[in-house]
Order: sequence, then C-alpha cells, then structure tokens
Amino acid sequence: MAPVLPLVLPLQPRIRLAQGLWLLSWLLALAGGLTLLYSGHLQVQLWHLSTFLAPSCPFAALPRVALAAGAVALGTGLVGAGTSRASLDAAQYPPWRKVLGPLLVVGTAGGGGLLVLALGLALALPGSLDTGLEEGLGTALVHYKDTEVPGHCHAKRLLDELQLRHHCCGRHGYKDWFGVQWVSSRYLDPNDQDVVDRIQSNVEGLYLIDGVPFSCCNPHSPRPCLQSRLSDPHAHPLFDPRQPNLNLWAQGCHGVLLGHLQGLASTLGSMLAVTFLLQTLVLLGLRYLQTALEGLGGVIDGEGETQGYLFPSGLKDMLQTAWRQGGVAHRPAPEETPPEEAPPKEGPPEA
Repeated sequence: MAPVLPLVLPLQPRIRLAQGLWLLSWLLALAGGLTLLYSGHLQVQLWHLSTFLAPSCPFAALPRVALAAGAVALGTGLVGAGTSRASLDAAQYPPWRKVLGPLLVVGTAGGGGLLVLALGLALALPGSLDTGLEEGLGTALVHYKDTEVPGHCHAKRLLDELQLRHHCCGRHGYKDWFGVQWVSSRYLDPNDQDVVDRIQSNVEGLYLIDGVPFSCCNPHSPRPCLQSRLSDPHAHPLFDPRQPNLNLWAQGCHGVLLGHLQGLASTLGSMLAVTFLLQTLVLLGLRYLQTALEGLGGVIDGEGETQGYLFPSGLKDMLQTAWRQGGVAHRPAPEETPPEEAPPKEGPPEA
C-alpha cells in the first residue's frame, strides 16, 4: 500500500525541518496568545455594551469560541516547539513520542475545528449586529427615565456614559430623543399647564419634548449647550438644525457601535486566519517529522534516508481494506452455511 503524499527526508532536510518547526511553533504560540488576548478584549467590550445589544443577538458567541481556539493554538505551539527541539537529541526525544500522537489528533480535530468555526463566526455574525443594536438601543432609550425601576435603574447612567465616551447621540441621531419620554415623571410638575398639555396631547400619555440629555452636548462647542426647543427656529436664532454638530454629537450611537464592533470582529477574523495557517503548517510538519523519525527508531541523525508521509496508505487502499474487513465480518460462519444438495444419481437405463 502506497503512503499518502510521501516525502523523502535525508539527514540535513530532517534537521532543517525540525529547526523550522521550532520557529513556526513559537510563531503559532504567539499568534494563539494574541488571539486569546484580543478575543478576551472583545468579550470585555461586549460585557460593557450588553445593555445596548438585544439578548437574542448571537454575536456574543464569537469571542467565546475564539477564546477556546486561541487557547488550543497556544498549547499546540508550545508543545510543538518542545517536540521539535527535543527531536534533535536522541536522548530527549523518547518522552515526547507519547505526546506527539495525541497532539496531532487534538490539534487537528479540536484546534482546527475550533479555528474554522471561529473564523466562520467572524465572517457571518457581524451582520447580526445591525438588528441587535437597533433593538437594544431602542430599549435603552425607552428606559432612560426609569431610574427607580428595578432592572433599569442603571440605564440612564450607562447611556450617558455611552454617548459621552463614543461621541454619539440617540440611536440614529439626536432627534430620536424627541420620540421618547426621557425625563422622569418625578421631576414633572403636575400643576404646570404646559406639562399637562404635553401629556394629554400624546396618545400614550408620554411627556415628549424637542430636547436631548446633557450627554449629547459637544464640549468643544464654543457656546453653551442647547438642549431644549431644538425644533423651534425662533428659540435659538444662532442654532442651525441642519448643522447640529456645532452643538450636539452628530452621529447616532447605532452607527458608532456598529462600526466599532465590526472593526473588532474584522481584526479578530484576520488573526484567526493567520493562526489557522500557522497551525496547519505546524501540524503537517510535525506529522512528517513523526513518521520520518519512527522509520529511524526515533533518532534524527540515523544513517540513510527515511520517508515521511501523512497516512500509511492511500485513500483507495484504506477503503478497500475496510470493505474487505466488513465483508469478512458479515460472511456467515462455516457451520451456518447451508449444505449443498447432492446431485441426483442416475439410475440404470430402462429396458
């Protein structure tokens, strides 16, 4: 049976293979560590922004899978570096021979599978952020006033911090605040006729104003912040509603957060792709090194040429062997074979 992808490895190519694998393994460990740190950074970002993402948004699965993939890649790189270095010394290599086989299985099935899954999630899941942020930010704006309601008492503080930190206002713009009641009812005077008129004029009984919270104000504005009566052209003669960025943050938080998280996912996807490439090269090299050294009894500087390969026999031969073994396994036992009928004996010819 011919092996799959055989490669003849004399002494010097075997040594260069082991040395190159040592370098590639450390690069894989570095890439795995960076993937681990970056996916952890993305996980922390999602923890801080969880209030503004819909609970049904599947994007949170990306950093979790990437964390597992980075950890396996880091472990594969460290063990691969130790194995390739030990293979240069016949006295140090034997203990690593028991580790190399499980490493190849775990690295290929577990690490490769996790990296492919994480890379697929990095390409597919950022599209779900649009809907998740749309729903999450809308809910946060509605609960901005509920500072004394259990479960929503931190919504105001978190949304103010979000708008100040990311320089954004509202979901898609500052006018989003015009359609929600963001002033708590405890601060409204029920005897004020203007308050009564505004509440009665709304079908849902909400107190709506053409104003925004203080966190929408741009501190770089040369004039005091204008927060109320923004749709009245006579209230602020110097305020131009067509250029609100002179006074308020121009961008909505949806677009800012969408670009921020998609940028993190894109960078993580690039790191996962590099890690997957390095892990593939390391595992292939370790397999060739393992099979070559097994042919020499575990001694890299053994005399003569040896052959490295991926599998001991071709796919066709392996399938034929499995088919034959399956046919033998299902063949009936000799005692179960029905006896053959004896041929009829010819009688004497009739007279």
